[in-house]
Amino acid sequence: MRDARIELDWADGTYSFRLAWSQLAELQEKCDAGPYVVLDRLRTHQWRVEDISSVIRIGLIGGGLEPAKALILTRRYVEDRPPLESVAYAVGILTAGLMGAPDEPLGEGEAPSPSETASTISPTENSGLAPSTEPEPQ
Repeated sequence: MRDARIELDWADGTYSFRLAWSQLAELQEKCDAGPYVVLDRLRTHQWRVEDISSVIRIGLIGGGLEPAKALILTRRYVEDRPPLESVAYAVGILTAGLMGAPDEPLGEGEAPSPSETASTISPTENSGLAPSTEPEPQ
């Protein structure tokens, strides 16, 4: 199941971040913009400082951290530091929230190999039709 969870080495340890539907709605409210608009601002360097701190704090809470601890960590390792140190983390967390984590499998498992599905019969073999490259009789 794709739950948009991403594990990152951040701040003083390894943390789980997750932006599920309810966290994305909260982010939208905090940043006064839809999640994809926030992602676009982060990627194009048009961000607001609240974009960075909100993505990280809400992502920590969605990942299972208590809100009070998430706030303390965000203040210490985001708001008390230069913003550019945290932009890449915010991009990664929000991208995982919108598209799924990079290591999550897509679809319904592996596709069958060509040898398992390949047919030895051409779909046009022995059709009785003239090849399409021959001119039409007049």
